[in-house]
Amino acid sequence: MKMTIANHPIALAMFGLAVPWSTVVGAAVIDPELEAAMQTGADVAFIGQFSERVDLGAFPGQGQGRGMRLAALLWALRNLADASQKSAVELLKAGGANRIIKLWSINALAATASPDVVRELAALPEVETIKLDATLAAPGLAPAASAPSEWNLEAVQVPAVWDQGLTGAGSVVAGMDTGVDAFHPDLVGRWRAGSNSWFDPNGEHPTPYDPSGHGTGTMSVAVGGDAGGTSIGVAPGAEWIAVKIFNDAGVASLSGIHQGFQWLLDPDGNPATADIPDVVNNSWGFANQAGQCYLEFQPDLEVLKAAGIAVVFAAGNQGNLGSVSPANNPDGFGVGAVDSTLSVTWTSSIGPSPCDGSIFPEVVAPGVGIRAADLGSGYQSISGTSFAAPHVAGAIALLRQAHPGASVGALEQALMASATDIGPAGADNTYGHGLLNLPVALDLLGTLPPPGPVCTDVDGDTFFAEADCGTPVDCADLDPAINPAACDIKGDGIDQNCDGVDRRSGKACPTADGGTGKNK
Repeated sequence: MKMTIANHPIALAMFGLAVPWSTVVGAAVIDPELEAAMQTGADVAFIGQFSERVDLGAFPGQGQGRGMRLAALLWALRNLADASQKSAVELLKAGGANRIIKLWSINALAATASPDVVRELAALPEVETIKLDATLAAPGLAPAASAPSEWNLEAVQVPAVWDQGLTGAGSVVAGMDTGVDAFHPDLVGRWRAGSNSWFDPNGEHPTPYDPSGHGTGTMSVAVGGDAGGTSIGVAPGAEWIAVKIFNDAGVASLSGIHQGFQWLLDPDGNPATADIPDVVNNSWGFANQAGQCYLEFQPDLEVLKAAGIAVVFAAGNQGNLGSVSPANNPDGFGVGAVDSTLSVTWTSSIGPSPCDGSIFPEVVAPGVGIRAADLGSGYQSISGTSFAAPHVAGAIALLRQAHPGASVGALEQALMASATDIGPAGADNTYGHGLLNLPVALDLLGTLPPPGPVCTDVDGDTFFAEADCGTPVDCADLDPAINPAACDIKGDGIDQNCDGVDRRSGKACPTADGGTGKNK
């Protein structure tokens, strides 16, 4: 089922500087649903996508310690968006548009404007598509019958990893959900705290808050402690941060979700600061589009993974109706649910992925009768793939503690290759690659060769921004005129040749008339 009008909720299941770019060819198109909404003549909320893209292949994602390469990626994304969107922003402001939100991470923007202004925007050659900024509704929790405490952690062998001294310390788990109750005893000491640890794109709460308990429950499965007498979280030593994508009425806009993914790339707004999470859990998806491929958020997933952030999704609770997006997107990592007998629940969405025909889900984890934190200081026993997914998010926090340099691809491969095959022999579209098995995943990741050096050359001057790449380090990889071989011009305030001093290099430098002169 497709989106209809801007304020009509889509059923969203809460499952329980020179830079390289490519251009997507195609004329600007106003999406039919947006065109229908414009017929009333009233202002409409929309998302405009621009055609130019940063070449993410120039920024291979690795683990922690991503500093200079990550900063280069973030600046490249911002610079391209600024250049691509300049005329569009001027047009929107002149036309009286409001709520202009720059989605620089995917080179798009969201705004609310009149139909006439939307049509003017569509006429700009750099605008690829304009679609409705539709809204999504979040249903409530699904209570379940009680089950033995911690059976879910035992099932994926978490205690065996804890015995090795790994609790997720140093890792950061993000959640995109209804919010988090930061005062729950099992979560209060684990919030990273500060403005770079909480984001509400709806502007309702400046600090952590959760009106429903869904986000609190999912986060507690990932990182919760043992304040209630039993351990409930996979990675109790990890810290958490969160994006409250759903407002207090239980509704999220597409643009708000895009903003949430974008915030994760640079929580404090300073590209030079290493404050991104290791993994983000997403226990939501498009339930009314089961069996379909909806790629609205695929560009976000590509950018997050290029930055070294793993992305986990609940597979969905649509059973044999099929997989859901974004979990089934090419860069999604879907997690199905099993009960205490390790049988896949009849509600857990099955594959294959309609996007690329691949196995879906990737793995399964416990998702029935899960003991999780509730609002206040209580606990709830709940079911659904919403609560299977954070087992994997917590697992990635544990793996990243042991192997901070592991790429997202290596983490995903280790999780799938190590999974216990509990269904038909081999990977299948019900159990995926099998049940999450943390000790084996840890061992397998340890056998992989260490990642080679990340070698970033954004400006194409053949000098790299990182050490160990065969050249002296390029001190400004966004400007080809600044590198170890460049001619340093004395007194211009720029260290052109990266030697730490603003002085002439003794090389022949271009003169004002186009010739060369000897700098001494």
